[in-house]
Amino acid sequence: MEPLHVVLYQDDAAIAERLASSLSRYFPVVYLTHSRKEIRPAITRFSAEVLVLDVETSESTEVEHLHNEFPDLYIVCTHRLANDELWTEVLQRGAADMCVPWNTEDIVNSLTREHARRAAA
Repeated sequence: MEPLHVVLYQDDAAIAERLASSLSRYFPVVYLTHSRKEIRPAITRFSAEVLVLDVETSESTEVEHLHNEFPDLYIVCTHRLANDELWTEVLQRGAADMCVPWNTEDIVNSLTREHARRAAA
């Protein structure tokens, strides 16, 4: 089973470092971007199958653009607040899952399910 390549963007540096550290225990390739401008080049450069994206500082339309540009990309969005309307909107625009950023267990579970799905395909 090939490892998943994960690109991570979180606006809060402390959350980003914690999340990158947690994810790297399960996925050997986790690339932490430091700005939204770095996301697309990182996806291409690292042949990422997964993007963990902070939608608090991104527009929901960005999710749609990324989904259209990289249709096989599994996008997990994060937001500090459980906002049903926002979460529904980003899921409709192409995100595969939505989690709060400090719940790394939910994020890891989502990525693990996707990894298993890709391996079975």
